[in-house]
Amino acid sequence: MLTIRKSQDRGYADHGWLKSFHSFSFASYHDPEFMGWGNLRVINEDRIAPGTGFGTHGHRDMEIISYVLSGNLAHKDNMGNVEGIPPGDVQRMSAGNGVQHSEFNHAPDETTHFLQIWIEPNVRGIPASYEQKTVPPVSKRGALSRIAAPADGVVTLHADAALYAGLFDGEEAATLTIAKGRKAYVHLIRGALQVNGQALTTGDAALLDNETTVALTHGQDAEVLVFDLAA
Repeated sequence: MLTIRKSQDRGYADHGWLKSFHSFSFASYHDPEFMGWGNLRVINEDRIAPGTGFGTHGHRDMEIISYVLSGNLAHKDNMGNVEGIPPGDVQRMSAGNGVQHSEFNHAPDETTHFLQIWIEPNVRGIPASYEQKTVPPVSKRGALSRIAAPADGVVTLHADAALYAGLFDGEEAATLTIAKGRKAYVHLIRGALQVNGQALTTGDAALLDNETTVALTHGQDAEVLVFDLAA
């Protein structure tokens, strides 16, 4: 079964300094039909105004991925990591037994646009950790690059999940096999794309259950994330 969720049906919050679309229930946005998908709990599409950001706050027992689309995300945590995350990098923070961090946009005149992703871990109470790597565009061109996974990903997840990123245009296509009993989730960051023959446009998502493949075709300047998830 494949279900399309349109971009405009997501939750939305405008805090002035932060504008955020919520794919799943988060903070004041609550929809009992969209509490998550498999072990994927959060996809927030955030835009942080210049000179603002999230002050220091805590997390526990969650795998948190940041995928920056434009601008730069300044990260600081109590593990000693002080990093700038540019477009093309993927950041993974395992909150584990507890972490404190902040995220800011220090640019004076540019919005930071990024995806904040939370995946439920398959181990709890582990030491908190941080990882950040660059994903070259060529590795995503007409293909699905495995950017986060328990093994053989650009960054390592402590979760029964894998995250792929791809860029598709024209005749470029890719297929991902999904094992029986698992779920998949496709989030179209930009452009247009068909998923198993169903059309998505910017911000749309496809939720797949009891499907054996995710086939991506007919891209038009498309950037996409695909999740292979525990049910």
